[in-house]
Amino acid sequence: MDKFVMPVVLGVFLGTYARLHLLRVDFRQYPSYPQGYTVHLFLGFVAASMGAVAIPALVAKHYEAVTFLALALQQFREVRRVERETLEKLEETELVPRGTAYVEGIAKVFEARNYLAVLTALVASGLAFFLPFGALARGAIAAAGGLVTIFLLEKSMEGGVVSSLARINPAPLEFRGPQLFVEDTFVMNVGLRESREIILKHGLGAIIEPVDPNARATLSNIGQRQAIVHDLATILGVRKDLDEPEFTPIARLNHENGHIGVVIVPMARDEEALKMAIQRVPVIESAKRRPLEAIAGKEAYKRAR
Repeated sequence: MDKFVMPVVLGVFLGTYARLHLLRVDFRQYPSYPQGYTVHLFLGFVAASMGAVAIPALVAKHYEAVTFLALALQQFREVRRVERETLEKLEETELVPRGTAYVEGIAKVFEARNYLAVLTALVASGLAFFLPFGALARGAIAAAGGLVTIFLLEKSMEGGVVSSLARINPAPLEFRGPQLFVEDTFVMNVGLRESREIILKHGLGAIIEPVDPNARATLSNIGQRQAIVHDLATILGVRKDLDEPEFTPIARLNHENGHIGVVIVPMARDEEALKMAIQRVPVIESAKRRPLEAIAGKEAYKRAR
């Protein structure tokens, strides 16, 4: 019995730490603190416990433990559903919604991080149990292995940001009659003269220039564009209320060149902050496209050049 204690305890500790390490409250304030932390840390502890006891249970020939592990992992799928439903309800309170693609991406991340806790605990527990060294050496190597696992898994989950797909340049806003343009990209019609004056005085514009057809296809996705304007509104603030649609941040596609024109009327008018915020918007997993991977896509790109 004693030979199982150290692997299990070490696996639970490192698996829970892995979940804690990946649990951060950023400018989006989700998950909330401390309520959201409590829920996700407890789920991380459960996931780590499942991973830590798996190998000792199999060695002890308690094969029914595999069934319980499978059932527990199945329940983690409910985490995605709960997170999705919570965020969808919160959409009604947002002046600039996240969009369904962003919501689904966040929900997937929360589900996946529980699996990472399981895997970290499994690696640490397995090393601590099977290595042919003394208890102290096994514990040290297992701890190092668990930390390396956390590092590798964290790197593997990095989905990229907009700056990896495009060049972002601040651009002037202008009205041609009632039509608002950011450089040569049409954005929208603004009928009220007072609204046009506010947009010109306080508004900011930027052009997102994709680096290749893959990036162009990804950035033109409606879900990706909605994620961009939501993050901008969250970081820079937005001068609008419920009944002021003309001040809603918007990202429009230029059909001629594939560029994305972004317009926002922020509370903090700072072009450098605007550029930095767009650069750091995450690339939505469901928005990723790779037309150049297809033969037809490659041929079309060659002929277009």
